[in-house]
Amino acid sequence: GIMADINKVFNALRKPKQDPKIQLKTCKSLVLCPDLMREKIIDHIDKEIDEAKAGRKALIIIKVNSLSDRALIQKLYDAAKAGVVIKLIVRGIYCAINQKNFKEKITAISIVDEYLEHSRMMYFYNKGHEDIYISSADWMTRNLDYRREAAVKITQKNLKKEIKDQLEIQLSD
Repeated sequence: GIMADINKVFNALRKPKQDPKIQLKTCKSLVLCPDLMREKIIDHIDKEIDEAKAGRKALIIIKVNSLSDRALIQKLYDAAKAGVVIKLIVRGIYCAINQKNFKEKITAISIVDEYLEHSRMMYFYNKGHEDIYISSADWMTRNLDYRREAAVKITQKNLKKEIKDQLEIQLSD
């Protein structure tokens, strides 16, 4: 499924006179920028906000190189105000600030090592169903609105566990 969607992306790039949104609407495995990724991220954050407001566990873990997109930062603020636990791993540009009126403090760390490791991952607790994505996109306006970027949802249990383990190791003291 992923390879079929990648083929659709390259076909859309080869035929620029056709509307790529029409060509790419049939993608089933990839979440693409600039078409749908921002919407999908906001939908996931909104679900976590609803869970937090209902008094249930709500958790978001994001690992990116850069976090500067104002709309997504504001959405994270909304989530923190509602009580969603938010953990960020941001290697480079970080434009969010921690505010006093958050119900849950946003935790943010930066990992810079001798190796230029810059994977991008998104984790949403989703009522215990744990939606995990790997992505090429940073949370920057230029990436989300002006570039062709992709994310793919991880569905295999062993891969989900491996990615979750990586995130937990990086977030541990």
